[in-house]
Amino acid sequence: MFTNLPLLSLLIWFPILGGIAVILNGDNARTRPLSLLISVITLLLSICLYIGFDNTTHQMQFAEQASWIATFNINYALGIDGFSMPLIILTAFSTVIVVIAGWEVIQHRANQYMAAFLIMSGLMIAVFAALDAILFYVFFEAMLIPLFLVIGIWGGPNRVYATIKFFLYTLFGSVFLLLALLYLHHVSGSFSILDFHEVSLSMQEQIYLFLAFLIAFAVKVPMWPVHTWLPDAHVEAPTGGSVILAAITLKIGGYGLIRFALPITPDASMALDWLVIGLSLTAVVYIGFVALAQSDLKKLIAYSSIAHMGFVTLGLFIVFRIFANSSTGSGAVLAVEGAMVQMISHGFIAAAMFLSVGVLYDRMHTREISAYGGVINKMPIFGGFAVFFAMANAGLPGTSGFVGEFMVILASFQANFWYAFLAATTLILGAAYTLWMLKRVMFGEVANDNVAQLTDINRREFWMLASLAIIVLLIGLWPAPLTAVMHASVEHLLTQISQSKL
Repeated sequence: MFTNLPLLSLLIWFPILGGIAVILNGDNARTRPLSLLISVITLLLSICLYIGFDNTTHQMQFAEQASWIATFNINYALGIDGFSMPLIILTAFSTVIVVIAGWEVIQHRANQYMAAFLIMSGLMIAVFAALDAILFYVFFEAMLIPLFLVIGIWGGPNRVYATIKFFLYTLFGSVFLLLALLYLHHVSGSFSILDFHEVSLSMQEQIYLFLAFLIAFAVKVPMWPVHTWLPDAHVEAPTGGSVILAAITLKIGGYGLIRFALPITPDASMALDWLVIGLSLTAVVYIGFVALAQSDLKKLIAYSSIAHMGFVTLGLFIVFRIFANSSTGSGAVLAVEGAMVQMISHGFIAAAMFLSVGVLYDRMHTREISAYGGVINKMPIFGGFAVFFAMANAGLPGTSGFVGEFMVILASFQANFWYAFLAATTLILGAAYTLWMLKRVMFGEVANDNVAQLTDINRREFWMLASLAIIVLLIGLWPAPLTAVMHASVEHLLTQISQSKL
């Protein structure tokens, strides 16, 4: 029904052009309704992808291609599979939430603020849909510009420091990505990402390319030790910036490893899996302890995000150990699907957590945990949502936060008992810093006069949080619709990486 429509181009260019229209409209009463309308239409278009998606094939669907720079054989090539489609829907949904979240809060240059997120939405969708390496790289870099501006203009007092640090880290990684893509073009004669998957490379070539991909995408995830930009960016970013940063930007790192590192350099990935597994487990365990020591709500959630994203990279790279220890690929399928579910789940939960902090910050203008206490006494409805999202973040069974982590831990047992043991410590550490935060912020007696004057969430905030709560609960209780769309793509990826290119 929808396969004959240029849905991917519509999903990319409609919000971008819509964002430009919002800027040209000026900062007036039409800014917010127009932005919401554009974001909702984009979300509906993304749902059409799900409706028209064929779960039984790993082939790229909704494909579009046109010549872009013919001299260098660079094409405007788009297509999606089971890895990219859920991330596109997550991007479109998050943009709607961000527009609603900034409805009353952003009073300064609201049209530019809304436009930045709309344009960013289109650019991020393009990253997930691009099948040409240069097209991917252009959008990969371009999506950072509106996020850079959002933090730099609407951020906190140290926003200049945070944006420069963010820029330098991402630029450092991007240089290695560009070098890798140019080399692959040199050996393949094409910029098609799917052609890259078929190219034959020596072990030395694979190792150099793998390290380039790892550096580029590890910064985005972010993996320890290139993670230090993230807490600073979160603390200084406005609520909407934190939501998009956690929900979408970090996922591009995991997606890049799936799309480039694993299928293009499978032998190097296998040879160096110990490196990624070690860094992933360090993020899960060490960063969990770092989160325990935080006094700022946003920093605590930011470090929590780093620990949770460690499950993504762990799930992607334990597959080689599973192949070595098992004659079947069921554990490997579980690991990769668990990593994908964790990415999607974390997108919704982290967005909800940062929105909850934003609700408190809008009223109290502080993120220091010591400034709160007994909030649930004055904001019972909000308190219910905050406790639910915090428990989901800690991996409570029945929520989406449990599903991805459980799948990766279960798969880890087939790789190595100690991998599973160390990964499972997140259930203890996550509960520790989450319950400690809830105790100090939500429960007990009303701590001070500022807390005593708090008012509960309004209708806009209620539906914003309720929509996220429903999705987190739905994925937690019924993840099958999510895993079904990625299953064929996961099996194809595992077939690719199990076949040596040497």
